[in-house]
Amino acid sequence: MSTILGAYIIMNIIGIIVMKVDKNRAIKHQYRISENTLWLVAIFGGAVGTTAGMQMFRHKTKHMSFKVGFPLLAVAEVILLGYFFTL
Repeated sequence: MSTILGAYIIMNIIGIIVMKVDKNRAIKHQYRISENTLWLVAIFGGAVGTTAGMQMFRHKTKHMSFKVGFPLLAVAEVILLGYFFTL
């Protein structure tokens, strides 16, 4: 179980980092991280981090798919993590 929790924590740290990096690149008009990559990070356990990063850095907040999708996915991931720890 500690492996699952460790991976979950790492993915959420990565989620925050990719949102920060993409926001900085957007400000500097540089090559951006693709939306598919942001979704992949969220889907593979980083939804809480990407949601937190979205709010902290005010990034992708106008895109309804991110504004609604990331938090819904985050709730689902937390529920799933809780399920694994009750087994």
